[in-house]
Amino acid sequence: MRVLRVVAALTALLLAGCAGMGKREAPPAAPSAPARAGGYYLNDGPGDNPPADLDRIPDAVPKSEALNHGTMRPYSVMGQNYTPMTSLQPYKERGIASWYGRRYHGQKTASGEIYDMYAMTAAHTVLPIPSYARVTNLQNNKSVVVRINDRGPFRPDRLIDLSYTAAYKLGVLAGGRAMVEVEAILPDAGPPPQFRSQRRRRRPPSPLQCARRTARSRHRSRRQTTPRRRRWWR
Repeated sequence: MRVLRVVAALTALLLAGCAGMGKREAPPAAPSAPARAGGYYLNDGPGDNPPADLDRIPDAVPKSEALNHGTMRPYSVMGQNYTPMTSLQPYKERGIASWYGRRYHGQKTASGEIYDMYAMTAAHTVLPIPSYARVTNLQNNKSVVVRINDRGPFRPDRLIDLSYTAAYKLGVLAGGRAMVEVEAILPDAGPPPQFRSQRRRRRPPSPLQCARRTARSRHRSRRQTTPRRRRWWR
């Protein structure tokens, strides 16, 4: 009888264990890895109190500025060589844009200016400093104008680093990066075509104005061809 009781007890324990294994709770989800595409990597991200009206922050206004000669020298970062442009010239390139925020906010840029993550600025490896560029998000066709005042990003798969506000207006914040087109803006290239057509055209001269101009020209020619009278007195 004792042997039967022991066997019955062991059987009950085995059945209870098998029943418990069928309803095992799923393990908690593993924390996601930090975004390495310009998001919150290395404690980067938005500030504690970002402005509520980021949409109202105007784009950079292109103007003629003296170039920073200290940023024109060739340089090397992480084994990669870069040769910056030494003058304003046409430039258009497509690539990946990322952004940088509070980790660099308040620090000096390559131009010596203080980085403001809420200004419409950007960093580029070779564009002149300072210069201006139009950045277009090829995924949503949003476009902004930024002022280049810093160097970077120093990764072979990146083309430009945007300020927090520029990335916000382009719709780059959520994904951390996006495919964009960067085109340099030349302030001395003249107004765009739509403004050139609005210039006031000169009216053709009237017949009276033509007659006056003709009379003036004849009078001047006579004065030049008529010889001076020789004076006979002293």
